[in-house]
Amino acid sequence: MSRIIVPRSDRAAKAKVATAGVKKKSAPTRAPRGAAKPPAGARADGPDRLLVALGERVRSLRARRGLTRKAVAQAAEVSERHLANLEYGTGNASILILQQVARALQCPLAELVGDVSTSSPEWLLIRELLETRSEADLRRARIALGELFGTRADAGRNRRIALIGLRGAGKSTLGQMLADDLEFPFVELSREIEKFAGCTIAEIHDLYGTNAYRRYERRALEEAIQIYPEAVIATPGGIVSDPATFNLLLAHCTTVWLKANPEDHMRRVAAQGDVRPMAASGEAMDDLKRILAGRLSFYAKADLSFDTSGQTLEQAFQGLREQVRSGIGLLV
Repeated sequence: MSRIIVPRSDRAAKAKVATAGVKKKSAPTRAPRGAAKPPAGARADGPDRLLVALGERVRSLRARRGLTRKAVAQAAEVSERHLANLEYGTGNASILILQQVARALQCPLAELVGDVSTSSPEWLLIRELLETRSEADLRRARIALGELFGTRADAGRNRRIALIGLRGAGKSTLGQMLADDLEFPFVELSREIEKFAGCTIAEIHDLYGTNAYRRYERRALEEAIQIYPEAVIATPGGIVSDPATFNLLLAHCTTVWLKANPEDHMRRVAAQGDVRPMAASGEAMDDLKRILAGRLSFYAKADLSFDTSGQTLEQAFQGLREQVRSGIGLLV
């Protein structure tokens, strides 16, 4: 019997008829060809973990905005493959690319990268309320939150005078003179830190690091507040660098920023025989100016400020004495 050969076109037509009425399954969403998928058993720590978390945030934000990967890639001016790699946690994007993706997703870069303020809807809503507020409004909000959560201003804070500012502003010398005048105890917080640690400030940094130093600093301040209802406290220049410790200081002490121009700071510190950490790079004045610029907005949170530049010690003391006494309601 001879075999009947069906032409290729007829076979295709029959196959089409045979599958008519059968619902076609939609193809799963795929990453563009060449996009790497997360490897099985990828490490849960280190850079891999950071990139995976970043990818999850990108996908979550894209879903929240109701945008396709293609639409976001076009808006961010990156390839769809590049964005897919980012979402899978296998692509290490530059900070500029992340900025473009953040703009495409209509969110701040911080929300994309992730910080505590992106950890829940309530955080996001609170941040939205505060984002465009003035410094004065933010200060009122901070005080109100402090009162709500137990860090409200101490009723006796005007009897504790905390001097803040860079080294060389006169905190130790003027602080002792002010304490004698007010008949308050004088507390040099750096010495209290050394008592807690059992070694010098330099040794704390060398042996245990900056984080350990900040913990000792916080403990020393907490104890000083508990022990002394009245005191003049000379604080380390970097106490404003730790928000939790600085919040504690603002809540329990009347803070006075002792200001001076950079030249006076440098001259006074050099006279003490030590310009660390300002001269670590060999460019002492530039380092000092950078430190001052970085802390300026925090020092400005003080209740009072007094400029000691261009004054003799006696002139500076009399001016500080008058301002502090007036500020805490004592006779000048």
